[in-house]
Amino acid sequence: MGGHSHWAGIKHKKAITDAKRGKVWTKIIKEIAIAARTGGGKPDENPRLRKSIEDAKAANMPLDNVKRAIARGTGQEPGVVYEEIVYEGYGPGGIAVIINVTTDSKNRAASEIRKILDQHGGNMGSAGCVGWMFEQKGYISISKEAAKEDELMSLVLELGAEDFRSPEGTEYEVITSPQDFDSVKAKLEEKKLPLSTAEITMLPKNTVDVGEDKAQKVLDLMESLEDHDDVQKVYSNFNIPDAVLAKLEK
Repeated sequence: MGGHSHWAGIKHKKAITDAKRGKVWTKIIKEIAIAARTGGGKPDENPRLRKSIEDAKAANMPLDNVKRAIARGTGQEPGVVYEEIVYEGYGPGGIAVIINVTTDSKNRAASEIRKILDQHGGNMGSAGCVGWMFEQKGYISISKEAAKEDELMSLVLELGAEDFRSPEGTEYEVITSPQDFDSVKAKLEEKKLPLSTAEITMLPKNTVDVGEDKAQKVLDLMESLEDHDDVQKVYSNFNIPDAVLAKLEK
């Protein structure tokens, strides 16, 4: 399993605590504001805004918060202006890391992200240093309990998916082009298939295996980055074998 799905799978096992809910809401509000600013305030005409509103609903965010964030994004209400920045770097064991940031202070964000990487055995790189190792793709995961492998594989390829994977673990993975993501997702939802994850993401072309000596450091780095208020998404190319993960969870 690749770094993206691997980390997503680990995170899904961790319930969002009340203490973290406020942090999650803050990140979603930033994303809604940026999406509305760049693509307009109508969800039916703006896939990015539509996705961020879905995330808001999943996080039980009040509708008023969503409306205010859209209004700020479109300039109907005054508010902080956010910038989007992508940082690239390396983590323990030479793993590649891409960090998407939304911030009202570029200098502060750069300094704090660099510090987190340094503290966890990594370092900040220059723009483009690891980006070539990833591809932008649509990514959908579905519980293996929800469908039979051969039937689901035939269905998703018929619907226009690029790839279907059945890695170790409890989830099937469906990969699409960014352009086909919305239509494949909608058709799977029409078939009443429960989607665990559905997003446009950066998938690694190849993964780096991380052994027991570095695994906890990698997970701590990922968690520290995602815990930062300005960080929206973190992508990496690490792979931690299930046997190593099982030991860490004891």
